[in-house]
Amino acid sequence: MKRVTGIGGIFFKCKDPKALGEWYRRHLGLDVQDWGGVAFRWAGPENPQGAGTTIWSPFKEDSAYFAPSTAPFMINYRVEDLHAVLTSLRAEGCTVDSKIEESEYGKFGWVMDPEGNRLELWQPPAGS
Repeated sequence: MKRVTGIGGIFFKCKDPKALGEWYRRHLGLDVQDWGGVAFRWAGPENPQGAGTTIWSPFKEDSAYFAPSTAPFMINYRVEDLHAVLTSLRAEGCTVDSKIEESEYGKFGWVMDPEGNRLELWQPPAGS
């Protein structure tokens, strides 16, 4: 079973997400959207349609979305079969969040690494 197939997103805390997004837009040319982040589309020889994205998104520094981690960042990893990966991680003794979210954006689950960093696992919707 394949586990991680790529980076789905980089999320980090900051004092002022809107101002920081504007800095990245102005100085690095990121196409920061109204929702506050950037979706980098994938395209290449193996994926000429560019199906898939990597998200870059700042969060307010008091966001609880990364909890129980105290790290100011969270990495989202793409997986092919979220339920199978979470089952394997539980069997291997990893700390896996019991919550799974499913929406039009795909399936999301979370696991903590040995240093207390929360990792988000994402199974994109079919065709993404």
